[in-house]
Amino acid sequence: MGPTARHTGEPTRAVPTPDRPDPTSRHGAAPVEDRRANLAQAFDPRSNALNVLRLLFAGTVALAHTLLLGFGYQPLTGSTDLGSLAVDGFFVLSGFLVARSYLRLDSLRRFAWHRALRILPGFWACLLGTALVVAPLLAVLAGRPAASVFSGEDSAGSYLGSNALLVMRQFGISGLPGEAAVHDQLDGSLWTLFFEAGCYALVAVLGVLGVLQRRRSLVLGLCVALWALTVAPLVGVPVLEHPLLQALHAGDVLRFGLMFLLGSAGHLFADRVPVRRLLALLALGLLAAGLFLLPDRMPAAPASAYLCLYAVVRLPWRWNPRWDLSYGVYVWHWPVALVLVALGARGLTTVPFVLAGLAVTAAVAAASWNFVERPALSWKDAAWVTRATPRPHTRTRP
Repeated sequence: MGPTARHTGEPTRAVPTPDRPDPTSRHGAAPVEDRRANLAQAFDPRSNALNVLRLLFAGTVALAHTLLLGFGYQPLTGSTDLGSLAVDGFFVLSGFLVARSYLRLDSLRRFAWHRALRILPGFWACLLGTALVVAPLLAVLAGRPAASVFSGEDSAGSYLGSNALLVMRQFGISGLPGEAAVHDQLDGSLWTLFFEAGCYALVAVLGVLGVLQRRRSLVLGLCVALWALTVAPLVGVPVLEHPLLQALHAGDVLRFGLMFLLGSAGHLFADRVPVRRLLALLALGLLAAGLFLLPDRMPAAPASAYLCLYAVVRLPWRWNPRWDLSYGVYVWHWPVALVLVALGARGLTTVPFVLAGLAVTAAVAAASWNFVERPALSWKDAAWVTRATPRPHTRTRP
């Protein structure tokens, strides 16, 4: 219970929370900044910029990779390519949403089911489309029989089997995309999904252990520890140079784990995170310093996470589309760009090529949403997962 309100003759006003927004706010418009506002008060689950930001980040990754595949370069922001910054933002928003989802569902079974429905059907559809449509098409455009991709050591079948559990172990099919391609992967955006799923598992463990509910300060401790490990190489402490750690992709684990947990901490401590324009400007300055003055941006990771969460509640664009294209754009833009390259679309020059790639990707993402992702999500409340677990019968003493 909160402190007792003083009776001043005016009606009391409920304090908004992430699950109980300010009833006086207008949906569709960004709230006016209140110097006393914190993230819990500013976040309205029904009116925020999450969908806009997720689509913006997905589009940014698609733009960067389309330029890479078409013309061999990515836009840089200081020491970092623009696509990597967008992926960082994805993990911050995912951490915020996934922590909120676990606490709202309060069920490990439902949480795991919801997460699986969100990530796996679209991923599997992309694998199937790449193996059964994109690879044969690329083979034909390269002057080979379409059926050639279904035989041999790195066939379309082995591509599906090797990658089905989110761990990308086979990146090409029967020599495709080919030596002439800028990159040797048929879909170079899928590798991050394994780390996304690992972060889901981390939230599940923290939830089962009660950390999210009762010992949330431990999440802050994890953030500090991961941040220190990412910064250590910059100050001459080679914590990631051991061959075993490199084989385990420890650098990626630290990067994605830190960004995800910073987003989760944003939700857990939403009532203590101030939402101030001055703090956002300070965070922007720190991020710029990390990008342009340091060889690595990760020291500014907390500033980057704050900017993402600030944007969620302060951006004026409040769009809740019926079609969520962000995931489809993220997983499909790479094979789409490869097909355009094979068709010779680079002759259109940079801007038309990129626009064509984004337009085709949006169309494929719309198909993915309507025929794969949305139907899969309709099973979120399946009877077997919502059925209450029976409690053991206890015999009372006479």
